[in-house]
Amino acid sequence: MTATLPDTTAERPLRPEEAPADAVLAVEGLVTRFDTPEGEVQAVNDVSFAVGPGETVGLVGESGSGKSQVFMSVMGLLATNGRATGSVRYRGHEILGLPPQKLNRIRGSKMSMIFQDPMTSLNPYLRISRQMTEVLVRHKGMGETDALKRSIEMLDLVRIPEAARRIRMYPHEFSGGMRQRVMIAMALLCRPDLLIADEPTTALDVTVQAQILDLMRDLKREIGTAIVIITHDLGVIAGLSDRVMVMYGGRVVETGGVRDIFYDPQHPYTEGLLKSMPRLDAQRLGELPTIPGQPPNLQHLPKGCNFAPRCTYAFDRCLAEDPALAPFGTGRSKACHLEKL
Repeated sequence: MTATLPDTTAERPLRPEEAPADAVLAVEGLVTRFDTPEGEVQAVNDVSFAVGPGETVGLVGESGSGKSQVFMSVMGLLATNGRATGSVRYRGHEILGLPPQKLNRIRGSKMSMIFQDPMTSLNPYLRISRQMTEVLVRHKGMGETDALKRSIEMLDLVRIPEAARRIRMYPHEFSGGMRQRVMIAMALLCRPDLLIADEPTTALDVTVQAQILDLMRDLKREIGTAIVIITHDLGVIAGLSDRVMVMYGGRVVETGGVRDIFYDPQHPYTEGLLKSMPRLDAQRLGELPTIPGQPPNLQHLPKGCNFAPRCTYAFDRCLAEDPALAPFGTGRSKACHLEKL
């Protein structure tokens, strides 16, 4: 979808080593692996970042780039064949590897996650009222009456019409956009410090996508929650994010303020993603540009730069040496051997 970039100047991105004491989340050297019958899958490879209070970060990349697995690792929701190493600190406290009982005190209460398909996230056999009040009873110790009142207030906040009546309905009685609003309301019930939205608009039509993004922008302003948007669509985060992290092959390949990324991309993969976005103001005719080739096999990553086999700028060093994510300019970093794109 096409979105308008904010006019404000993006703030300098936070690096993990300089994350302030009040950083909501600081991730350092995160590595995630999955054991499969075909071999080990290298899903996340040495990812580091920090999210500040009230900040919105966009995490972008093709399907299979490792975006979702970063935050499944953070939330302790990996499949049984997965394992994560490194450091994940919430408000300065290490949470990676915490027992489920201790992690449950943070999940849902301090950090919440919205998944891309609300129909599989909501229990089809329970009324919305039951599913929402259970969150408050469990995490906040509220009584059923107070929990129901708070739940209705939250449905009003996410613009569910006739919330007091509709809260008694089942998930199948809501449209896709309304179900997504219910998921956002559930995620915000405990007013978490961090909201992680994994492809929150993928299954929705363009009009509803715009409504959901407007809603998240308003909620950020009203509640002050830090937000991470995980998506393959740069247009989704254009008008919402303060900064962007671009992932490829399980690694972060470029970071920067949202305006820097859109108007001056410095990694060939970022440039390819931007060129492949449909634009209403495009004058060119013919086929939409695409990135040639296929994403790398995470079981057998290529030697050197993961993007080199698809990169039109690649030279000998790219095929032999994997570039480190290094800072350049003001508040930006990239993993590329080119000095300037």
